[in-house]
Amino acid sequence: MPNTTKIIDVLLVEDDPGDVLMTREAFEDNKVRNRLSVVSDGVSALEFLRKEGEHADAPTPDLILLDLNLPRMDGREVLQALKADAALRSIPVVVLTTSEAEDDVVRSYALHANAYVTKPVDFDRFIEVVRQIDEFFVEVVRLPGR
Repeated sequence: MPNTTKIIDVLLVEDDPGDVLMTREAFEDNKVRNRLSVVSDGVSALEFLRKEGEHADAPTPDLILLDLNLPRMDGREVLQALKADAALRSIPVVVLTTSEAEDDVVRSYALHANAYVTKPVDFDRFIEVVRQIDEFFVEVVRLPGR
């Protein structure tokens, strides 16, 4: 059976350069062909999503990987703003964070996150988690507009 996997645009909202690098490597190692855009804080994430300023030509992502602990505006605030915006709320959001706090899990789902994933510390496990997220959102579910 030929591989007819679609390519999607993914926005990674992450301020840790090491985690950005690991995510890029995970995409490359697993031959994930999705287009990855990266912003490093919550304010930039909303500017990207709203196509403001330097992000005027940004693609509308099909999936957002969102860290919670961000400078300028944290991931919880980004998630709340995103899901309150009629033009953006249908974009699936996977919270990908180091926090294992039950309060963060509960609040993220209350703010309508589509999934909550705790980042593995181990590189090989991190690669596997990114691959599983990719498989699920590219091969299993149907995304809006696809």
